[in-house]
Amino acid sequence: MEEELNQKIEAAVVEILRESDMSTTSEAMVRSMASDRLGLDLSSRGRKLFVRGIVESFLASQQDEDEEAAAAADASGSGPKKEEESGEQAEADQEEEEEEDEAGRSIKRSRRPKEFDDEGDLILCRLSNKRRVTLQDFRGKTLVSIREYYIKDGKELPSSKGISLSVEQWQAFRNAVPDIVAAIKKLEGSD
Repeated sequence: MEEELNQKIEAAVVEILRESDMSTTSEAMVRSMASDRLGLDLSSRGRKLFVRGIVESFLASQQDEDEEAAAAADASGSGPKKEEESGEQAEADQEEEEEEDEAGRSIKRSRRPKEFDDEGDLILCRLSNKRRVTLQDFRGKTLVSIREYYIKDGKELPSSKGISLSVEQWQAFRNAVPDIVAAIKKLEGSD
């Protein structure tokens, strides 16, 4: 019975992913659409993790298909010619990918394996051994949390010390980062 339900959830999630614009669709949005489509509550921790696994598997298979298509195009000579890459360069390419920011500047992003905390939230960055930045779904809203953690009974738990930002608040903060960096440089230069 449970296996049949899991198959229905997986089919709905994959169908939604195929129909979606992956540059603007979040895991929470996919889970919400699947909940509506199936008439099921998928907000429990176990269901969230199950849907997350389906999404990650789908994204990994899409990336594999893209890489295979690029390799086939290169092998047939129809793709752009590339110089031979050394083993070190190929390894570096696996660790970083180049993107463009909103201003069109080239930026590099690390492609490290994804890490999740005990609550199933995506750990984006460890600021120190006690502080980290996570992406979480809280009551259907995506939040970026910058929080201090403590250990209790062998588990890392979030403390009340920190802040959780909505996507809109995070975007406002991100847009202000150049001004913050300039202010820091100005203060450091006045010493």
